[in-house]
Amino acid sequence: MSFVRESTIVFNRQVRMNLRNPAWVFIGVMQPVLYLVLFGPLLKPIVDSFPGGSDNAYTFLVPGLLVQLGMFGAFFAGFGLIGEWREGVIEAERVTPANRTALLVGRLMRDVAQLFVQAVILVVLGWAMGMRASVEGVVIGIALTLLVGGACAAASNALALTTKSEDVMAPVINMVMMPILLLSGILLPMTLGPEWLQNVSDFMPFRWIVDGVRDTFSGDFNTSGLMWGTTWAVVLFGLAVWWGTSVFRKEDA
Repeated sequence: MSFVRESTIVFNRQVRMNLRNPAWVFIGVMQPVLYLVLFGPLLKPIVDSFPGGSDNAYTFLVPGLLVQLGMFGAFFAGFGLIGEWREGVIEAERVTPANRTALLVGRLMRDVAQLFVQAVILVVLGWAMGMRASVEGVVIGIALTLLVGGACAAASNALALTTKSEDVMAPVINMVMMPILLLSGILLPMTLGPEWLQNVSDFMPFRWIVDGVRDTFSGDFNTSGLMWGTTWAVVLFGLAVWWGTSVFRKEDA
């Protein structure tokens, strides 16, 4: 079978599993929606003081929440893979001649499709609450979010097959997510912090991705932030897919 057909078969199975409980799509989007509804109004009085920031609280906040949705939602994709491993699904797939990358990509297609639905819900709600952003900027911003989500989902799947334990995987994910949340400027710009904190955040790839998505929402398409954000999103996606494929192949040995 061709790579595309093999990936599609895995994708269709994953989608059927999700459709049995579609509530997870909306559960996954609830955290950023709550931030949008409850934290957004708090930003309105202070958003004008953000150095180089937007004059609209939701135009600033929604891009950060998009990246947060892509990262945090996808990071938990591997928990389902552990369940499949326990049920023998992974072993059954490995005895077939299917390409090992297709086994991963089919799952990533499911994760990215789910993320796309959640991202559209978040953006529409942002527009309803007063966000000002061009359609072109939103499209590019969502595309970057999908790359980030695909990277995090691939890394989560690789970690799941490496640990094979929710008890090990959960603290590892929490340990990784905390500095990402604090140093990426998702909720507040890093320019508000002291110089040493800004310097530390410069080494956080997700900060550049957040800045890049914010630039697209603001209509700035020729900025260094967008260039570096796109570069990091592509690099992280490539590395994560390589890691995920390597783990699938290693487990088969």
